[in-house]
Amino acid sequence: MATRATGAPPRLPAVFVSHGSPMAAVEPGPAGAAWAALGREAGRPRAILVASAHWETEVPMLTGAAAPKTIHDFGGFPDALYALRYPAPGAPDVAAEAAALLRDAGIAAGIDGCRGLDHGAWVPLLHMFPRADVPVVQLSIQPARGAAHHVALGRAIAPLAARGVLVVGSGHVTHNLRDWMAHRRDPAPLPYVARFATWLAEALAANDAEALAHWRERAPDAARAHPTDEHFLPVLVAWGAGGEGAAGARVHAGIEGAALAMDAYRFAA
Repeated sequence: MATRATGAPPRLPAVFVSHGSPMAAVEPGPAGAAWAALGREAGRPRAILVASAHWETEVPMLTGAAAPKTIHDFGGFPDALYALRYPAPGAPDVAAEAAALLRDAGIAAGIDGCRGLDHGAWVPLLHMFPRADVPVVQLSIQPARGAAHHVALGRAIAPLAARGVLVVGSGHVTHNLRDWMAHRRDPAPLPYVARFATWLAEALAANDAEALAHWRERAPDAARAHPTDEHFLPVLVAWGAGGEGAAGARVHAGIEGAALAMDAYRFAA
């Protein structure tokens, strides 16, 4: 990885993880090993900024709490899951830096001093940084504003990587919960899941901005892979945060419950 200047810390890659069910906190499977490897590679960042599919707002918002709470934004799971906490500190200074970068890029942004960390953030971080000693900031997504907006979000915050901040997109490569409920015990993945995941891997490896900006029209089975946009958009934030020319290397590929592609990516120029 290239450095900013002699003696400066290396620029961190951006990463994307498919965060799985909340049960991945205690039963991470092979994806958990990939998350842990990404955490080891990052070392000890100054902070982590997570764009999570589970925080939707009208305009980009960042968490500004000094001690963000662990949000259990799900229901119907074992009691042990609700007892889990991820007590990482917040990073109000990084939230302010990110908000300033967004505003400099012409993107209005704000800071929420009360918002905690939802499971899209703390479930993978529990395995990436199990000591919970690296400060965390969350960034919201805006599904109504489309693909180009989320690429622009990532591009705007890309300078943070040279300041010791690890940018993480957390969503899903495919996310059709109806299919998952109907087929989660099936031994074979649904064919469309692999088709969509392969298309995405090829588009990211080729740094194909045109295809990614028009993924709804270009990707095979896009409507079935993502009935709604929110779990795909963090891919675009992470890709944008990798910087100009950042190709995506797939560091994990897998399918959970026949319908949920669990792929993870690393983005570096």
